[in-house]
Amino acid sequence: MELSLVKKKIAEAIEDNKEEIIKIGRELLEIPELGYFEEKTSSYVRGVFDRLGISYEHPLALTGVKAKVGKKTGPTIAIIGELDAIKCVGHKFEGEGGAAHACGHNAQLAAMLGVAIGLKKSGILEELSGQVVFFAVPSEEFCELEARGKLKIDGKIEYFGGKQQLICDGAFDDVDMAIMVHAQPNEEKAKVFTRGYNLGFLAKNVSFYGKASHGSKPHEGTNALNAAALALLGVHANRETFEEKDRIRIHPIITKGGDVVNSVPDEVLIETYVRGATLSAIKKGNDAFERSCQGAAQMIGAKVSWENIPGYLPIAENEELSKAFEKNASEIIGEENIVRGYEITGSTDMGDLSNIMPVIQPSVGGFSGNLHSKEFKVADENAAYVIPALIIAQTVAELLYNDAKEANKILDSYKALLTKDEYINYLKGE
Repeated sequence: MELSLVKKKIAEAIEDNKEEIIKIGRELLEIPELGYFEEKTSSYVRGVFDRLGISYEHPLALTGVKAKVGKKTGPTIAIIGELDAIKCVGHKFEGEGGAAHACGHNAQLAAMLGVAIGLKKSGILEELSGQVVFFAVPSEEFCELEARGKLKIDGKIEYFGGKQQLICDGAFDDVDMAIMVHAQPNEEKAKVFTRGYNLGFLAKNVSFYGKASHGSKPHEGTNALNAAALALLGVHANRETFEEKDRIRIHPIITKGGDVVNSVPDEVLIETYVRGATLSAIKKGNDAFERSCQGAAQMIGAKVSWENIPGYLPIAENEELSKAFEKNASEIIGEENIVRGYEITGSTDMGDLSNIMPVIQPSVGGFSGNLHSKEFKVADENAAYVIPALIIAQTVAELLYNDAKEANKILDSYKALLTKDEYINYLKGE
């Protein structure tokens, strides 16, 4: 079968099941759940695989679902969708615990499942050399650190990011390359944004300790809140030393400012990210943050300690895989609707995966409002759910067609930034 006919059959299958794909996006929007607790969402995804007759593994990293189709000979391409929502109080589709799909992960899952529908129902899998993995992964949003800390203490997880955990568990060992799309904020039309770059980060829990006393006798105590406040001022004073090319971003919050208003606070807790465009930039920002904390504690006579939690690595999108995606996107939505090279600034554990295998994470239009805000919503369901599924499915077909010539070309030229063992050592701080 000619490649053009393969693509035509995929397009027809996705068009015939367009309303089903949109329904998936809508229904997932209404069951948002926080990272590592995505039980309903995971069950929903498994239900779709059951209806398609696709077998799967579950649970992986507590809630993850991994399905596989195709021939066992040839490369394996993973299509990824993220299961979790983020806390966004006041969102129209706010669920339990304030969770809401204010980052568009329901659209990722709809696109991923749309690819599964297109490849399975088109009947073209026998024309391809290789396997396609549909991987619904947990816990991309790196937050609710206290809840995840408890999961770690209980031995249920080792790492706070879902892909971090899955990589270390070996769930990606049989995958050669990976594709996932993300929502592009404030872009309501059918556009794609490729070859983006974003920031990595280190997460920190910081504790300031003082001495409690009655609020009317502060001279008898040591105010941990004053130490924390001075530390934040110290961070601000360091910002002018950060070069813009390093994209260092430090944004702490005080999660505990004391116990009662009429006592001098003896314990104050801060949670923060230190973001940067490179690992060296993250180190520079972290050094400044730690100096600020140490100096502030010394000024007040308090004590300070911190816990470093490995965050995400900067993403390194594969250029050749991007070109393949762009080629198929241009055939579907037109070259004029492709934007190459853009700054994401946020962070993602797709960055971690991109350091050990070819990965792309294009952003797609169909959304309005800022990410992680209560104004974020799907503006065009076809652009948000259906078109990404079609572009990905046809990209996969082209990569695995003709004895997977294009996929093998990418793999032959790829050089990983880190081996899996080197990556695990990074997470362990070794």
